[in-house]
Amino acid sequence: MSRIEHLSDSVTLHLGDCRKILPTLPKFDACVTDPPYGIDYGNQGSFQASHGWGPWRENVAWDAQRPERAIFDAMLACSKHQIIWGGNYFTDYLPPTMQWFIWDKGQRNFSLADFEIAWSSQEAASRIVAIPRAVARLDGKEHPTQKPIDLMCWCIEKLPPPAHRIVDPFMGSGTTGIAAVKLGRRFTGIEIHEPYFDIACRRITDQLSRPMLALEQPPQAKQEAFQYDAEKDFAGSLEEGYRTIRERVAAGGEPWVPKIPGQI
Repeated sequence: MSRIEHLSDSVTLHLGDCRKILPTLPKFDACVTDPPYGIDYGNQGSFQASHGWGPWRENVAWDAQRPERAIFDAMLACSKHQIIWGGNYFTDYLPPTMQWFIWDKGQRNFSLADFEIAWSSQEAASRIVAIPRAVARLDGKEHPTQKPIDLMCWCIEKLPPPAHRIVDPFMGSGTTGIAAVKLGRRFTGIEIHEPYFDIACRRITDQLSRPMLALEQPPQAKQEAFQYDAEKDFAGSLEEGYRTIRERVAAGGEPWVPKIPGQI
């Protein structure tokens, strides 16, 4: 089954297999994604109620195997920059890189990893961000491997400009799309599982309905006509006159550079 949802002029979601869809799309500025790691956690048991995968139990067959290498080749080909979570599981697929991202979950020795790692295509310093699991849960978890919205915003903001067009071939519940919308970027998402696709449509539509937070601009100084009394201000030497005017202008917050005689 395939479906396309145009949620806005800047957001398009595809239900289907990214292996078939990616080659039909134009090139993007960046691919920011979190593919299945192939760790088959659904068959490892220990799904206590407090466990991160607990509510999904055995309904995670999509994580039984890693995506094939051809998908990673397609992600590298379809975008200028890439950030791929779980990069430590795909080192045989991805080229060596200088930059890695680490999400510190702010909790030690619990049932899942203390941190997660993303591969980045940028030749830049590696970075760490600390976002506690307790904060991430406030997003409302609807997918067992759902990343925090703040984390995906952080990733997008780390991309070199311009990075206006973002694609996520493993969209899941749509967190990358929410982050892209919050940051005013264009987003294309692909998800093969219809239940998660519907969740992503709902979550991103909800974000689109919220007013964008405009960046607060510093107040502009009001420019007013500058008045001076030639007889008073220049009663002494020319240098003293210029100094007096400079002090008055500086007090009002406006820069002033005097014209030097003989210069244009």
